[in-house]
Amino acid sequence: MTSVITLLTDYGLEDGYVAACHGVIAGIAPEARVIDVCHLIPAGDVRRGAAVLAQTIPYLPQGIHIGAVDPGAGGARRAVAVEAGGRVFIGPDNGLLSWAVHASGGADAAYEISNADHFLHPVSPTFHGRDVFSPVAGRLSGGLRPADLGPSVPPDRLVSLPEPTSLLREGSVEGEVVSVDRYGNTQLSITVDDLRALGVRVGDTLGVWLGRRQLALPYRETYAVVPPGELVVFADSAGLIAIAVNSGDAAQRLGLPPGAHVRLSPCK
Repeated sequence: MTSVITLLTDYGLEDGYVAACHGVIAGIAPEARVIDVCHLIPAGDVRRGAAVLAQTIPYLPQGIHIGAVDPGAGGARRAVAVEAGGRVFIGPDNGLLSWAVHASGGADAAYEISNADHFLHPVSPTFHGRDVFSPVAGRLSGGLRPADLGPSVPPDRLVSLPEPTSLLREGSVEGEVVSVDRYGNTQLSITVDDLRALGVRVGDTLGVWLGRRQLALPYRETYAVVPPGELVVFADSAGLIAIAVNSGDAAQRLGLPPGAHVRLSPCK
């Protein structure tokens, strides 16, 4: 029996959607502890949801993890339960779960969630978080086996988002904006080890190419060491390189949405 259920959605906090999911879980598994990972994922932003879940999962207990960022709800996409590293991930098969599954060691098994005996009825075609994912999580918490949810799905047939990558070449490293947080910090796919491979250390100045623009920015331990309003490059809590503005919004200032290309190199 599992006592922890986590919940990540794009439902926001202005409506009763999150409370409805909590209520369904509590009605089925009152002993379960529900941890809210995030409910402020931008609407339909599967990539942002995948990044938040994957970067949070190492700090969460083994349990059942619901992801509900689901612009395809009511369409042809299937709902899945994926076993990975002693955890069970529940959500749409749209790539949302893929980075967290990878971070948990990869999928051990997967099942289509199709056995309606375990759903809340009637099932709304637009609210599977309440009517499918939450009751299924509650029943898994009570001892239901993932294999009882529906037919097996080969793990290599699950939808996966392309993993963020970096490329070292010719004295520089290229990557992309993986995610932008609520502060406007732009998290890159470039790692601390990538910069070390270039001989870059904290305290150095970095050349930053954003398309045709080139900037020279300080590489520091945190954004707080530069004056308010100043740009800075630092390693964030996930070990990825980020560009920030102390007390400001770097994504807005620089026009850097998720997916934007960035190149870094040591300043000579």
